[in-house]
Amino acid sequence: MAGLAPRCSLLAALLPASLFFALPLAPTPAAAEVQLRCEGTLLEARGTVERERPIQRLRVSLAVEGEERGSDEALALLQERLAAVRGALQGLEVKELRVSSPSTWQRPGSGRRPGLTQASLQVSGLLAPAQLQPLVRQVGSLPGVRLAPVIPEADPAGAPDTRRALLAAAYQRALVEAREVATAVGLSQLRPLEVSVEGGEAGPMPMAAPAMVRAGAAPPPPFQPAELPPPKARASMLVRFCAR
Repeated sequence: MAGLAPRCSLLAALLPASLFFALPLAPTPAAAEVQLRCEGTLLEARGTVERERPIQRLRVSLAVEGEERGSDEALALLQERLAAVRGALQGLEVKELRVSSPSTWQRPGSGRRPGLTQASLQVSGLLAPAQLQPLVRQVGSLPGVRLAPVIPEADPAGAPDTRRALLAAAYQRALVEAREVATAVGLSQLRPLEVSVEGGEAGPMPMAAPAMVRAGAAPPPPFQPAELPPPKARASMLVRFCAR
């Protein structure tokens, strides 16, 4: 299609050198837009790849709450419970421990139930995968604690290499698809015009609450970090080619 001019978003540093083309780093007003011409047929192809990565750590978060008749009493109870949570997490060798400032909420009374003040805050941090069972049973069972789903995370040091490998694989998949379409319509030459990239990590995993154990009953099997779904890295690339 002669005269077609898509906007260029090619990530040159992430694609093979044979795909590079020069663009001004700071376009002047006279060249505010870069126009790419296709003297042929425009083809679009998408390549998507996904890769599982080993679990290196668990990102944990929880809420700590305390309820009393007055604000001062509720905050004092909250501090008490926070101290127990902090001590338990430190015993599990928590990293990057973060504690939010507390908030309070007045719950009005109804009938014979008196009004209460609820104080709460959020706690987060990083734990080794082997600490999943102690987190659930030791920390999750503390008074006023509500566990949120853990988020398995991969080693962040390996993220750049994984990202580069995913981008290269995604481009190759898009290229193979474009070649198949070009061959089907009698074309043989492909030139990349534009690349749009997206990708990311998987979301949090819902984690079951600890079960109650009857007296004398055999203890249930522990929560196994190996059963957590591994973090996944994903890259998806939409490539526009000029085919001739």
